[in-house]
Amino acid sequence: MANDPSPKVVSELAPSGKLRAAINFGNSVLVQKDPATGEPRGVSAALARELAKRLGVPISFITFDAAGKVTEAGKTGAWDICFLAIDPVRAAGISFTAPYVVIEGIYVVPKDSNLKSVEDVDHDGVRVAVAQGSAYDLYLTRSLKHATLLRRPSGPESLDMFVADKLEAAAGVRQPIAAFAQSRSDMRLIPGRFMAIEQAMGTPKGRAAGARYLRRFVEEMKASGFVATALKAGGRMKELFPSTLSGSDRQSGLAALQQASPN
Repeated sequence: MANDPSPKVVSELAPSGKLRAAINFGNSVLVQKDPATGEPRGVSAALARELAKRLGVPISFITFDAAGKVTEAGKTGAWDICFLAIDPVRAAGISFTAPYVVIEGIYVVPKDSNLKSVEDVDHDGVRVAVAQGSAYDLYLTRSLKHATLLRRPSGPESLDMFVADKLEAAAGVRQPIAAFAQSRSDMRLIPGRFMAIEQAMGTPKGRAAGARYLRRFVEEMKASGFVATALKAGGRMKELFPSTLSGSDRQSGLAALQQASPN
């Protein structure tokens, strides 16, 4: 169990004497701002608080409004742990755990669009709005061969651009994209998803003992039901499915989750 961290682990994960946790308010699925106190709440915040408790140090939330900004801040040593989607570009500077939850990346298009399927999007002349540095931006940068990605610093700003510039599509996490489409009679979702987004905890590269402890911590939080309870408390259990992936079972487990999850 990840209950008794060594002094080495504590010094690597909280070198300043407090645990600086990067929180992305731009991902309202996993973290929300408490309307009364302004403090982070949700599964990511719950995991950060539990980790700080086990390390025996105070928690300090470093907040951002977009995932790309979290990644960039990590390059300057601004935080000790983060909650981001696993991506090979980010993994160059971040040691990730296995995912603790899996969410979906989807497209929204104008209601009268000729784009009917996920595959239809990747064609010449199709412009797709994305949040710069997000997991889906990084993924689509690698996977789209013909469509053009247009970027803005955050998800809401990318949707504003999508509408104002009359783009062909916008990409994002299912929950906020679906809410956006439901709020407008002139928009619709493309059925299915273009990716499954594996959300994980991470710490900057070079903290080997801390990274090993963090991986054990996440596995315990999943196995104990902590993640599922936090998702349920935040009203997100029906929207997400907690990941139970670890070790050699990760790829086969993810495939099963993807097959079983709604499109």
